[in-house]
Amino acid sequence: MNTEAQRWRIGGRVQGVGFRPFVYRLAHACSLTGWVRNDSGAVEIHAEGSAERLKAFGESLVGRAPPTARAHLIDVKPVPLESSGAFLILTSTVGRDQQITVPMDLFTCDECVSELRDPASRRYRYPFINCTQCGPRYTIIRQLPYDRRNTTLAQFALCPECATEYSDPLDRRFHAQPLACPVCGPALYWDDERAGPVRNTAALTAAVAALRNGQIIAMRGVGGYHLLCDAANESAVTRLRARKGRPAKPFAILVPWSGDGGLDCANRLAQISALEGAALRDPARPIVLVARRPQAELAADIAPGLREIGLMLPYSPLHHLLVEDFGGPLVATSGNLSGEPVLTLPDEAQRRLRPIADGFLHHDRPIARPADDAVIRVVAGVVRPVRLGRGTAPLELSLAVQPRVPTLAVGAHGKGTVALAWGDRAVVSPHIGDYSTPRGRAMFAQVAADLQALYGVRAELVVHDAHPDFFSTRWARESGLPTTAVWHHQAHAAAVAGEYPGGAPILCFTWDGIGLGPDRDLWGGEALFGLPGAWRHVASFRPFCLPGGERAAREPWRSALAVCWACGISWPVGERRGGALLRQAADNGLNAPKTTAVGRLFDAAAALLGVCLTSSYEGEAPMRLEALCEAEVPPVPLPVGRDGRGIWCCDWRPLVPELLDFRETSAFRAAQFHASLAHALCHQATAVRDDTGVNRIGLAGGVFQNRVLTERAQVLLDAAGFEVLIPQRLPLNDAAISFGQIIEATALHAAI
Repeated sequence: MNTEAQRWRIGGRVQGVGFRPFVYRLAHACSLTGWVRNDSGAVEIHAEGSAERLKAFGESLVGRAPPTARAHLIDVKPVPLESSGAFLILTSTVGRDQQITVPMDLFTCDECVSELRDPASRRYRYPFINCTQCGPRYTIIRQLPYDRRNTTLAQFALCPECATEYSDPLDRRFHAQPLACPVCGPALYWDDERAGPVRNTAALTAAVAALRNGQIIAMRGVGGYHLLCDAANESAVTRLRARKGRPAKPFAILVPWSGDGGLDCANRLAQISALEGAALRDPARPIVLVARRPQAELAADIAPGLREIGLMLPYSPLHHLLVEDFGGPLVATSGNLSGEPVLTLPDEAQRRLRPIADGFLHHDRPIARPADDAVIRVVAGVVRPVRLGRGTAPLELSLAVQPRVPTLAVGAHGKGTVALAWGDRAVVSPHIGDYSTPRGRAMFAQVAADLQALYGVRAELVVHDAHPDFFSTRWARESGLPTTAVWHHQAHAAAVAGEYPGGAPILCFTWDGIGLGPDRDLWGGEALFGLPGAWRHVASFRPFCLPGGERAAREPWRSALAVCWACGISWPVGERRGGALLRQAADNGLNAPKTTAVGRLFDAAAALLGVCLTSSYEGEAPMRLEALCEAEVPPVPLPVGRDGRGIWCCDWRPLVPELLDFRETSAFRAAQFHASLAHALCHQATAVRDDTGVNRIGLAGGVFQNRVLTERAQVLLDAAGFEVLIPQRLPLNDAAISFGQIIEATALHAAI
């Protein structure tokens, strides 16, 4: 038998997923010698054997890779024999050609869950059990390569039994970097004001007892703290809302894994489709928005005014133990002060969450960086992200056009993410939040630095929103690096174009709250035609004023009052709130800027229907309006015509008297509003197609997170023969802005 040698280089998500142990076992199964090692984010493999065995081995490297891996072949070539006597796992190296992929945090695999429940196992009920196929990754890595010495577990020396597992190539914990057991690993401890700290089993028992007594606890998880309480206890949920200052924003619910498919408890609470069920069981274990059952045994205040609830299955061993011991659903909301990033440090959590939590379930495994829970929703038959987080980010995307230099994009102001791009790669961070608080701004700076450090890429250009007053804009200009400004809605459109690259122009509808436009007006109902770097403004909405300026975003009645003024209709509800003074100020041009934002039209509609006059969280009014919709109803025809600039402008005014027609139910009027906007969108798209021949329609901006609107628009556009592009990997909201800034800035620089 002739012996040959080949060398493979495998890229993608191959670190932190047990890829090297998989290669080792595969090589032994194929009777090959050689070695495997991590090399600058990729995996390098040298194997020697017969041509037939090498062929079978090579085909299996990607085809039979571990389920949590996302491997692809970078290179394979024949090399000289090294006459290896065995197959070995070598020490990781760092080379010049870095292909780093940062692994995401993983859910607890079935084998570890079985072991967690097995009284004969030495890790029975150990809340930090893991193996090469599961456990924390992104939140424990201090630097790459992904070796134990580079993680927050480095301070925990392995006991002899764990060291044996770690060193045994045939063990499923071979080179499991977060490896731990009760003897040598992290521990739990419980702290409340009534008793001193207790540890491990007693700590978990105390936490469950507190929950059963209707108390609120703060628990340190994988990427930060959760605030938890009994989801069926009206009093506990009401107290959590009062203490957190969160009067109406929906709470997520953690449900135990139950039944053969894990969804028995979830199915008692919600109507779950096959797609939603698969999303709940996905390795990312996101929060999934699903339709609440009317008879669900949950506190009424879980999601006020909404038909949907956010469910998630346990993803860490600690979550499994806690929710199973409790025996029912738990509210599991981010452990933070409203508007801030999730807290990660025990001392800080104890200090800042003490006014909210009755007790604290801490652990001593350090968290390198926060990661909030990911959120997804099925819209138009596809699972789509609402928020990137634990298990779904850092999100890697390929670039059709490469930036000239490594580029950092810092996003907008709310729903913040940052993106890093170099070569043909872009990486989008997990959700950071908004930057209105000192902690939010500090976390933004940390994530921006972390992305560059983890991937070994130093940005040479910073891209920011064109709004001069955003914190991210000021940060970019103070960074000392060259900067490029990108208009908000161009970034939205570019994000769609980046996710769906191709040569044909796109007509992208960018509907959101508000964003500064190139004409210095407040946009939010625009359609842009073209490609990144060369967008043309072709469609919009009739402008209206925002009495009180920024206050209108939290007080929908102000937008409602403005649209009534525009129609010459009296609205007593708004007049009683100071309408006369506001009208006088608006007529004099005082703090009443003009906008075309569809998001503010949704606010106005919700207020006119009486479902939301003031908002306690972003998007509350449109969400409540969507929840009213029941059946599909005929639209109100909205005039669409060219204005003096040649822009196809939609006049929304015929909607206002219909919204105030109390002969119809609120459900009918809400559905009619949605249908009318969907038809207006299709009308605008058809008009622009007649001018340009465009056939690709993109949807971007937070308004299109509305399932009723988006699904109705897609049906109409499909019927009209358009190709409809709706983001699937990135959220529709401002979380996509950082990626869109990368795409737009790269195109602008390429055109110079």
